[in-house]
Amino acid sequence: MNETTTRQAANESSRHYVGWSVVAGAFTGVMVSFAPIVPYTFSLFLNPLHAAFGWKREAIGGTFAVAAITVALVSPGIGLLLDRFPPRRIILPSILIFALALASLSRLGPNIRQFYFTFFVLGLVANGTAQFAYARTVLSWFYKHRGLALAVVLTGSGVGSIFIPPLIQRTIVHHGWRSAYLLLGGIALLGLPLTALLVRSRPDTVVAHKDHSSADGMTVAAALRTGPFWILACIIMLSAFSENGLVTNVAAVLTEHRILAQNAALALSVRGGAGIIGRLCIGFLIDRFSPQRIQTFVLLLSAVGALILAFAGTSPVALIGAAILGVGLGSEADVAPYLLAHYFGRRDFSEMYGLTWTAYAIGGATGPMAIGHWYDRAGSYQPRFIVYLACVAFAAAVMSLFLRRSRKQISYDPGIMTSAVAIPLED
Repeated sequence: MNETTTRQAANESSRHYVGWSVVAGAFTGVMVSFAPIVPYTFSLFLNPLHAAFGWKREAIGGTFAVAAITVALVSPGIGLLLDRFPPRRIILPSILIFALALASLSRLGPNIRQFYFTFFVLGLVANGTAQFAYARTVLSWFYKHRGLALAVVLTGSGVGSIFIPPLIQRTIVHHGWRSAYLLLGGIALLGLPLTALLVRSRPDTVVAHKDHSSADGMTVAAALRTGPFWILACIIMLSAFSENGLVTNVAAVLTEHRILAQNAALALSVRGGAGIIGRLCIGFLIDRFSPQRIQTFVLLLSAVGALILAFAGTSPVALIGAAILGVGLGSEADVAPYLLAHYFGRRDFSEMYGLTWTAYAIGGATGPMAIGHWYDRAGSYQPRFIVYLACVAFAAAVMSLFLRRSRKQISYDPGIMTSAVAIPLED
């Protein structure tokens, strides 16, 4: 570690360090972003929409697939913009469009094409609101506590998933699903003020936006020629298939297992709460131990949690499964930005992160469609469907064992990345 990075690390240990205010703004933005709102409330609307319009589960699940596919297509472009312009120019309009699109779902009619179009719009701006958009900015402020800073930001989606599903379920019960969609639009706007006030890149990294070639790290083309990039992409795609296939249907699965709707919504909150604990622990550990093996562990946890939920017949068992799932499922994607920076640097970080989100969106699109198709054919959520999703998560864990920090695979020293962003700021 050179003198500059040593001074940077010392600054980060101060509670007055300006980077932590950036983390606070990013945390709030992620808490009410696409990540906790759409996947964690989607299953709450399945029964109300079916009752209102008679739409089949596979058709409703197809709207989530539309959003995920759109995310897959636009994420590299959003990453390109984030690498070249101040992030707030992308994030703020994305939040506004996201909130208006959610609120517009309160005006749904029997024509399902409106539902599909709205989810297409949500997919266009999804990563402009989520951790994807905030990660590069947060990374620019940290060296010693990079893993912890990312973990704190990513726990925002966990906090959102604790409070938002029960609130929306209560609104559906007492005021109807249209009011619930209108409320979601209002919740999404909560990220706007703190993002505008606090989220900004380090002053020295603004130069990198203007002279992009001066930033340290691999180009996208060079990264695409390495094994670790493709292993990461495959892990993320498989875990997204399992995660979104389960999370978007878990409330309906549990209620079919004769668990009360309120307890099914509580299971989603428990999953989010456990995710907070898991992410903070991972953020602490990732700065000290092998991130590759941490990723393997959390993937195995997600597989175990899914297996428990597959056979959950009582509320306590469902809550235990949701808790284990929360610690594991989703956390493997949280390790991804750390590993991308670790392997490839920050030159084209957001663009590469966008490509991994394309992989995530492919898995996220096919997972809900698959389980919706199985449901429509069988007429119920059979335990074996969830076992299939658990097996996919286990396959991702096996793939993570092939990630190595090898000079033969990676010719770029990740430590170089931090030297470019280590100009210290006085407390």
